[in-house]
Amino acid sequence: MLLNELEVLYKDSPLFNHTRYHKESYVEGQIDYFIGMNSETIENFATKYYKTIDDQEMLKLLRHKIHDFRSIALSIMCRQMDVADAKRQKDLVEIYLENLDWVNNWDLVDISASKILGSYLYGINDFDLLYELSKSDNLWYKRVSIVATYHLIKSDLLQVTLDLIDTLITEKHDLMHKACGWMLRELGKKDTNLLTDYLETNYIKMPRTMLRYAIEKYPVEIRKRILKGDFLWR
Repeated sequence: MLLNELEVLYKDSPLFNHTRYHKESYVEGQIDYFIGMNSETIENFATKYYKTIDDQEMLKLLRHKIHDFRSIALSIMCRQMDVADAKRQKDLVEIYLENLDWVNNWDLVDISASKILGSYLYGINDFDLLYELSKSDNLWYKRVSIVATYHLIKSDLLQVTLDLIDTLITEKHDLMHKACGWMLRELGKKDTNLLTDYLETNYIKMPRTMLRYAIEKYPVEIRKRILKGDFLWR
């Protein structure tokens, strides 16, 4: 079993002792515990076990206090989504949503929202849940809503992202500014004119961090002009 293997491998390791210390989350009062796995190690465990792990053990990992274990569980779910039939995909999405409170850091959101939730909602062509999540008081639910649209963007469905950012553009948290800017940047790779139109219309109210992320793929001189609110170059 994967959980047993992880506990055997790490319980006597100096890294495991890091779990005695916590890292304050981006959410007030939230604590997270790390043992320092890198992304390659996490992916190796996911690759090894995604075909054989049962849902009960996967849930134990997903609800584990150790951040790295939750990351492995989500990586496994992403791999399963890639090969699952429609029924299994629905089951995985239900597991994801029922345990969304455990997807509680920016990296956990970013590795999972698009591949699990975004891909499924695109397949059924129903995005109401994303709008609902975007209006939540929970920072991570909001980030899930916008990062999930990465799959939509890659599939050339762009308007949902813009509609969500219309809701999220006044958010105060830096992590939302970055996530929205990231999605705008990806949208711009598909349609630069659409991105430029959106930036020009929303320049005044758009947080500077969001704007900077959004314009990273423009030429340097154009970026400088956009940052000054100058769109006369068009």
